[in-house]
Amino acid sequence: MRGDLAARALRAIADGAVDDGGVAGLAARLHVSERHLHRVLVTEIGASPLQLARTRRAQLARLLIDETPLRMTDVAFAAGFASVRQFNDVMRAEFGAPPSALRRPAGAPPRPAGATPRRDEADPGEERAPVDAAALTLRLRYAGPFDPGAWLAHVTHRAVAGLERADAASITRLLTTPAGPAVVTVVPGASGDAVLARLQLPRLADLGGVVARLRRWLDLDADPAAVDAALGADPVLGPLVAARPGLRIPGTVDPVELAVRAVLGQQVSTAGARTLTGRLVAELGAPGPDGLSLFPTPEAIVDAGEGRLRALGLTGARARTLVGLAGAVVGGLALGPGADRAGARAALLAVPGIGPWTADYVALRALGDPDVFPAGDLVLRRALAELPGGVGGPVDVAAAAAHAQQWRPWRGYAAQHLWTAWADRARPRAAQAALGPRPAWDAAPRRPGAHETIVPAS
Repeated sequence: MRGDLAARALRAIADGAVDDGGVAGLAARLHVSERHLHRVLVTEIGASPLQLARTRRAQLARLLIDETPLRMTDVAFAAGFASVRQFNDVMRAEFGAPPSALRRPAGAPPRPAGATPRRDEADPGEERAPVDAAALTLRLRYAGPFDPGAWLAHVTHRAVAGLERADAASITRLLTTPAGPAVVTVVPGASGDAVLARLQLPRLADLGGVVARLRRWLDLDADPAAVDAALGADPVLGPLVAARPGLRIPGTVDPVELAVRAVLGQQVSTAGARTLTGRLVAELGAPGPDGLSLFPTPEAIVDAGEGRLRALGLTGARARTLVGLAGAVVGGLALGPGADRAGARAALLAVPGIGPWTADYVALRALGDPDVFPAGDLVLRRALAELPGGVGGPVDVAAAAAHAQQWRPWRGYAAQHLWTAWADRARPRAAQAALGPRPAWDAAPRRPGAHETIVPAS
């Protein structure tokens, strides 16, 4: 998960940037020329932007062929192809067979690549208009191991009534798409190699972007074997990795929403952050399908102004920060998958009221930087001090940052393990006993100092 130009371009292509704006649009989004972008990708990856976009469409089409009964023409448009003829040509080039030969009935053995399609299969050469709406169930595969319980516990503990609906096995929310809101439900523990995603889309052609956002939300493209191998020998993290192999960093389906919620969660409990977020959604969010609302747009927050935000229970300083953040986004601040991480962090820090903790948190969960360690986080510092193998005494910001250097380039996963282990302390006595008693030096409750943050996101 590098942060250089090639990596940013790959993430943007996976998000559908070439489908939306062509190579010219992708280059403009990354603030480089088309020629320079082409040269960098061919040198670093071995493929041009168009070739990478073609591969993305083919992979999405193969997912739909394997997982759904959609007609081949619908698969073609949903995957982003401009025509069925282009779809046929690319699928033959990528998989060595026409699309119809890739699909088989459940339980049937694979058919030879050159076999004649059955008469009851959809004709891949049939031209017709793309489907305007669709309800699909997909299996989003990942490389194991994967800890679905930890991911679901994280998101359900932060679920906001009206914005999200969670139960013991799944979470449902709305995603904004170019054609309108999509309803998505993810079931992370449905099987041992895939997350189940139930989708209601206003337009089938928006599927690629929705799938990419869901994969980032669940961190499904991580390399858990590499992460666990790097962190597993550490005296503090080793037992945590052994207890939760494949722990992922919960991301987001909406980077701006995450940044706003991070500001709302500054120096308040998770419950307090949920309350403030719920008020913001009820006041400024747009009602959507399935009894849920869309998160307020940055334009809506700017238009509301500080006075209306203070009426929701925000302090004047917090209201100014939210308006400043929303204004920066409206003015061009990019927080999506193709954003320049260093530039975005600098721009966030330029907003009054946003400090290193908030900027780091956004970098970790919205920008997808796996090597961020928010050393100012109170919970992380207490975990470093108190968990078995820890330092056994108070840890300040500088000491936490220095200690985390040994976990590069996976400091974000180290932070997630520490947050998760600390959250386990609030569970029954058996879980607490496994983590060990609190040390004598910290037996008495402490009041956070002005420099400490009570984290909404641990």
